[in-house]
Amino acid sequence: MRIVVAVGGNALLRRGEAVDTAVQRRNVAAAARALAPLLRAHEVILTHGNGPQIGMLALDQARLADHAPIPLDVLGAESQGMLGYLIEEGLQAELGDQAIAALLTRVIVDASDPAFEVPTKPIGPVYDEQTARDLAAAHNWAVVRDGDAFRRAVPSPEPRHIVEVDAIRALLRERTVVICAGGGGIPVVAEGSLLRGVEAVIDKDLTSALLARELDADLLLMLTDVTAVEHAWRSPAAQRYRAATPLSLRSEDFERGTMAPKVEAACRFVEQTGKRAAIGLIDDAAALVRGTAGTSVVPEGITPVSFWEA
Repeated sequence: MRIVVAVGGNALLRRGEAVDTAVQRRNVAAAARALAPLLRAHEVILTHGNGPQIGMLALDQARLADHAPIPLDVLGAESQGMLGYLIEEGLQAELGDQAIAALLTRVIVDASDPAFEVPTKPIGPVYDEQTARDLAAAHNWAVVRDGDAFRRAVPSPEPRHIVEVDAIRALLRERTVVICAGGGGIPVVAEGSLLRGVEAVIDKDLTSALLARELDADLLLMLTDVTAVEHAWRSPAAQRYRAATPLSLRSEDFERGTMAPKVEAACRFVEQTGKRAAIGLIDDAAALVRGTAGTSVVPEGITPVSFWEA
């Protein structure tokens, strides 16, 4: 089975943890142990988030008053390379001589995308409200609420096409585990025959859904830090979906920047391919493939909407 597996950036660097190589290596090692059974049994393309990492890189740049700030597309490439290497290292420890390749990946976006006018993508560390407002004023940032805290927000345009998709296909033909589209990919716009990087961070889950469609994947798997998607989230009536359809999920109100893009990515993949997507814990990766954990998102009329017992 060909599976696109999207690992959240917070799985590699959890809230409150320092951007420290040793910390990220420990987290990557734990993720690699959870993913190893999938990688041995299936053809896997691995994507990953970079929100905490690119945000910290951007924050470090903002502190260098005597240097011009490095653009977000370049910082995206930097974080892709760093995390791709750490994931390669972690997977190699589990898989031995299995071929693994991390690929810097560009993703085309539309220069006229309205997202450039309304920054919504949270990156970097979390702050209390006053600290966030002070940083926003000092650096001309937009900030958004993220759970009970605040984070910097940047534009997040729609992914349109993955530039290196043919290279990814070539690596898959050679039975290589591919790590690509890290952080949603490096955002670029087409200017004639040339591609130019832009100031944005693409949503990793939406890019993963696009990648899964372009590669004709059998399953889109999104791994996060919650056990399943919740109906009536954060209310006394909350229930964990076992199986859900795009129609049932689109009637819900999920938190922007966290669960909402995962649900949207799953719905798009299911609607456009007629195949299944799944959302759940990274430690449940193998069970998510079997449909015995997390939330399976399925086409309308295939499987009734159902819930896990409390």
